[in-house]
Amino acid sequence: MAETNGVMMQYFHWYNSNDGTYWEEVQNKAKELAEAGFTALWLPPAFKGKSGAEDVGYGVYDLFDLGEFDQKGSVRTKYGTREQYLAAIKALQAEGIEVYADVVLNHKDGADETEMVKATPFYGHDRSTPSGELQEIEAYTYFKFAGRKGKYSTMEWHWWHFDAVNYNHQRPEDLNTVYLLEGKSFDDFVSLEQGNFAFLLGCDLDMESEEVREELARWGKWYLDTTGVDGFRLDAIKHISSWFFVDWLDEMRQYAQRNFFVVGEYWTSDLETLHWYINNTGGRMSLFDVPLHFNFHTTSQAAGHYDMRHILNNTLMQQQPSLAVTFVENHDSQPLQSLESFVASWFKPLAYALILLRQEGYPCVFYADYYGAEYDDKGIHIKMESHRYAIDKFLYARKHYGYGPQYDYFDHPNIIGWTRLGDSEHPKGMAVMMSDGPGGSKWMEVGKPNSTFVDLMEYIKEPVHTNEEGWGEFPCDGGSVSVWIEQ
Repeated sequence: MAETNGVMMQYFHWYNSNDGTYWEEVQNKAKELAEAGFTALWLPPAFKGKSGAEDVGYGVYDLFDLGEFDQKGSVRTKYGTREQYLAAIKALQAEGIEVYADVVLNHKDGADETEMVKATPFYGHDRSTPSGELQEIEAYTYFKFAGRKGKYSTMEWHWWHFDAVNYNHQRPEDLNTVYLLEGKSFDDFVSLEQGNFAFLLGCDLDMESEEVREELARWGKWYLDTTGVDGFRLDAIKHISSWFFVDWLDEMRQYAQRNFFVVGEYWTSDLETLHWYINNTGGRMSLFDVPLHFNFHTTSQAAGHYDMRHILNNTLMQQQPSLAVTFVENHDSQPLQSLESFVASWFKPLAYALILLRQEGYPCVFYADYYGAEYDDKGIHIKMESHRYAIDKFLYARKHYGYGPQYDYFDHPNIIGWTRLGDSEHPKGMAVMMSDGPGGSKWMEVGKPNSTFVDLMEYIKEPVHTNEEGWGEFPCDGGSVSVWIEQ
């Protein structure tokens, strides 16, 4: 399980190089990441995708191929080979860093052959009413994994293991049609966007199928045995019946004999929906705090006209902190990606201070925010700035000063702050000040009478001296954050 004051990093972004050296990079960075203060890494999908070494990992072809078999044009995945992956995991764990595997169970893609099957067409944007009559289609639904030759699992996948597809080989021009296969129904207990959002892409797994559920359980146990990972990040859970994960996670934890960490990606800004999902799954997993991300996105675009008193309102961090994984950016929200909603660079240090220096939530740092990123896509050149200087400072402050009672001063439209008073093992105090508009100062209680505080960020050179009652007037610059730590 995640440790107190732990920090996760999403150690990849959509446009990492596909030269096969990624797992080696992870292995080589293990010690450096541990020293920086990271306690867990979320690694990308490690299995073979539909486009082989080109695939980021979400176009799942073969869950059992971790870069071991010659399939889809390569042995390795985008990130390297099975041996390199397992070596990277061991290197991280040797440094005390937990490893969370990205698990994609919603769909398969890149089938080996087509099959003829009857299906009912639906509009892609509305799965509540059919757009035509039951008809015969030619669907890519036969997965035979010839390169693996039955190793680890002999199951081949056919159309009856899926409930819907979005491609008819006889009518490739029908790009916005979802075909519900004969005798099937869209999954229940999923997002109600687009009428029913069970179908996302490729071949949608039919969780009503006992054969499918048994295979996914068999794979999960094999994966735990093979990799020794410390937990899972579950992809696209709003497209999968919530009851499936109740059963699957219980079986995985019982098999592993430990209550390992799990976080699910349910992409919605609607907090009540996330509460519903947490309740429906009995708190078996944390969720990414997507509403908080959207608060950051909105604030960063508002040029100082957002009311910072409300920055944490209607978020999991505020209402279900023990199950909130807080983040600023990820591979889907980064520029040019499918859920693009990026947080403007000027605001990112403030956002990272909010997730790293408060007691609520389990923070996740994004690779491209830490190291920076530069890439081209869709004819556009993108350069994401590195915020490593600020994040490293925050990690240091979290490790040494992020303890004890927390007093909030969210009482100004632009300038907000909070203090941490420390505990018996970490007795020194901390005060955090930030502004999305002009600079200013605020009187805050740090519980340390007649003490000296300095700005860890080194933006403000003059120290702050507290009075005999443990209060001090802590400043920050405009559009900036200062972290005041007790000397």
